[in-house]
Amino acid sequence: MSELHNDPNILLEVSHLKQYFKMGHSTVKAVDDVSFYIKRGEVFGLVGESGCGKTTTGRAIIKLYEPTGGNIWFNGQRISSGAAGVRQLEKDEKQASKELITKWELARDKQIKENPTDADKIRAEFQKSIDEETKRLSDDIAARRKDIAIARQEERHAQRNYREMRIKQVHDKYDAKIASASGQELEDLKGAMESEMELAKRDNIRTKMQMIFQDPIASINPRMTVREIIAEGLIIRGVRDRKFIDQKVCEVLDLVGLVPEHANRYPHEFSGGQRQRIGIARAIVLEPDMIIADEPISALDVSIQAQVINLLNDLRDRMGLTILFIAHNLSVVKYFSDRIAVMYFGKLVELASSEELFKHPLHPYTRSLLSAIPYPDPHFEKRRQRITYVPAKEHDYSVDQPKLIEISPEHFVYCNEAERQKYLEALKA
Repeated sequence: MSELHNDPNILLEVSHLKQYFKMGHSTVKAVDDVSFYIKRGEVFGLVGESGCGKTTTGRAIIKLYEPTGGNIWFNGQRISSGAAGVRQLEKDEKQASKELITKWELARDKQIKENPTDADKIRAEFQKSIDEETKRLSDDIAARRKDIAIARQEERHAQRNYREMRIKQVHDKYDAKIASASGQELEDLKGAMESEMELAKRDNIRTKMQMIFQDPIASINPRMTVREIIAEGLIIRGVRDRKFIDQKVCEVLDLVGLVPEHANRYPHEFSGGQRQRIGIARAIVLEPDMIIADEPISALDVSIQAQVINLLNDLRDRMGLTILFIAHNLSVVKYFSDRIAVMYFGKLVELASSEELFKHPLHPYTRSLLSAIPYPDPHFEKRRQRITYVPAKEHDYSVDQPKLIEISPEHFVYCNEAERQKYLEALKA
């Protein structure tokens, strides 16, 4: 998956993303080694129970959190190198290696005590294992530091590369028109090009990635008018033309189903659904390539949920948006998403197209989630059997460790080799 960011059809690639938080002397692995990609123009659903790391994944991608590890590519540019957490990862690796060596030393001393005549042979065997583990740790740390140095350099260059691309786009847009224009038309084109060129020279690649937050009340400043809320991104970007800002605010209000008269009102004057539309307007005013929608409908009534989903669908078609859709409601995700990733305890456990996931759910946690979907049929509901997911009963990873394996084309499951064979047989049945 590491070369997917070079594919022009891939907008976002997340590779081995880690987001850890220190809690006293312990570490909470909110997101642990998550990898996926999102194609241009698709809706990628991310589902799972509360606390599984969905929102943290979205926030780490947009860099509201500084990722502990892993890499993120957006529009072909590396925007995150995971350099911030490299010391913590090294510390954790050294601690784990130290505990393993201590365990071996205790086992060595026990064997020597039981077989004192073979003491030299036992010491030599254990010392070989200890030396190999010490070398492995040293090599891993050296390789990671080398990768981080390269990643940091690429991350620094991403902004420059993006601005160069934006400047080229402005030239491509205006050069031919200016060459064939004259009089007032020429002056207007030169003025428009100059304005866009100023923005392109100061543009930020992250403005092409925006987020819709879960709570439409807490994510909006109650002391700002709707106009100020929506225009804030434009002002930060460097736009100073008040007439242009007013025009842009009216345009996006119309796009999300509100009217220009709403621009001078405050958030408390709106319903929950209208506030969520304001949040969507704030996200799309900068004309992003990608939207991270963090459970945008969970706090809304069912009828309003449908309106917001239809609005996002409409915006996707009009603006060519790519959407990372984070949600609990599997029925909504099935309707809205092209591909779906299921997350459990900080890890992706299954990833497939929407149709494939609902037709052939393989991981027991995915089957558990699907069994919880209610149906509007009282007779069916009486017979519906809930599947309870208990990892200790479902998996034995004491010897063969799991990883994300492609079971069938574009259908990935977090499993070991023994489970892989079982899932392959289930697909054939």
